Amino acid sequence: MRFVETEISGVFDVAADPRRDERGFFARIFCPQEFADAGIDFVSTQINLSRNDRAFTLRGMHWQDPPYAEAKLVRVTAGAVHDVVVDLRPDSATFRRWIARRLDAANAAALFIPEGCAHGFLTLEPGTDVLYQMSRPYVAGQARGMRWDDPSIGIAWPAEPQVVGEADRAWPPFPPQEPVSLQEPPHG
Repeated sequence: MRFVETEISGVFDVAADPRRDERGFFARIFCPQEFADAGIDFVSTQINLSRNDRAFTLRGMHWQDPPYAEAKLVRVTAGAVHDVVVDLRPDSATFRRWIARRLDAANAAALFIPEGCAHGFLTLEPGTDVLYQMSRPYVAGQARGMRWDDPSIGIAWPAEPQVVGEADRAWPPFPPQEPVSLQEPPHG
């Protein structure tokens, strides 16, 4: 695998190194030792599949706050997405900035998203499956989100979403004066 850090610190493009022959290809897509060698502290404790029947289905923008914050390794196994990450870490030089990548089944590429970043995607093809490897299990009631079309963030989506779930339509804009705290909540 090859790891290339993006414009947002801690977010990595993860490229597979496929071995091709007449059958197709074989590639390692996750190895804890290779992640550690690249300086990425990530252990996958849960794997989730997002099946999306229609093109231009939007999911996002999601995260969990500490102590439930989670890192993600996101890969498309069928179809294609416009994948977006927003840096919500107040002490980061790229706070409130976003990046986008095309992830598709053909290139087997992935995106590593550290704790403290919001994540979402727009499907570009019908029948798109997105595989998530998570650093910790989802905790009910701890999901956070922000509007996918928040004008203060200004994400440039390649098309208007056609399918947006009720919960994703209901998220508020990201608070301009109230950044997400990544500190442990006070005890007591």
